[in-house]
Amino acid sequence: MIKPLASLSTGFRHLVNQITGHSRFPATGDNHRILPDLCVSCLAPQSSNGLCGGCREDLPANTTACFRCGLPLVLATPGPGLVCGECLKSPPAFGRAFIPWRYQFPVDRMIGRYKYRGQRQFARPLLADYVTQVQEMLAEEPERRPQLLVAAPMHRKRQRRRGFNQAAEIAEAISLGTGIPWTDGLLQRVRATTAQSGLDRRQRLSNLRGVFEVTGTVPGHVAVVDDVVTTGATARTLASLLRRHGARTVEVWALARTPVQRSGQSFSHMAGDSEAGGQPR
Repeated sequence: MIKPLASLSTGFRHLVNQITGHSRFPATGDNHRILPDLCVSCLAPQSSNGLCGGCREDLPANTTACFRCGLPLVLATPGPGLVCGECLKSPPAFGRAFIPWRYQFPVDRMIGRYKYRGQRQFARPLLADYVTQVQEMLAEEPERRPQLLVAAPMHRKRQRRRGFNQAAEIAEAISLGTGIPWTDGLLQRVRATTAQSGLDRRQRLSNLRGVFEVTGTVPGHVAVVDDVVTTGATARTLASLLRRHGARTVEVWALARTPVQRSGQSFSHMAGDSEAGGQPR
């Protein structure tokens, strides 16, 4: 079963980071004799890619969601072709989304520790499972295989401060598992923006106006890759830009989708990190 990440993993933080925290992908070989493949959530010794069976089953699966934007529709009857009211009212430039988890505990904490603290061991199980699910989806729907994976861009100053672009690492992991080419150079973030925390989707879209540019040739079928989709403002902006530059089909692939917010609850609270409000998607 899932248990609080902060309280259970603190004692192992430095040892785990020493082995896996400075490597983009998990270490193997002699390292496993030093540190077993512990579950990053409950520290159980029997785990696969960093999660035990119980904790993996407890991940918040985004099974009932808008097929277009991935928004969780918790009160909807499960079935194919579900569409949220926002996509019916204002269809985005992307046609499909592939987002297997809701951005809730413990996925939000796992992504937060990876994204804001550089603790890659918390992303390892999500990336491994995500790649497996992409492979299964493409086997069932080969027409959804994009020609190129496009990592959502990060402003160069933020990337220097953080040390990496998590969207690029996710795109690279998918590429390694599927053979689909990826790039983090086709889209560039040409100016920084004010924090998006607390803004609704319309305000976020306005905040993102003129922020991105295309720097190369856009193929006909692309998937924009990111870690979390919050309101979908960034995904809408990037998809519109790619469509204007020649893409006929755009999908959004991300690890998690934020549910509709309760009144008074900020996006930074959902992210579980003091930096989280700086650049939600």
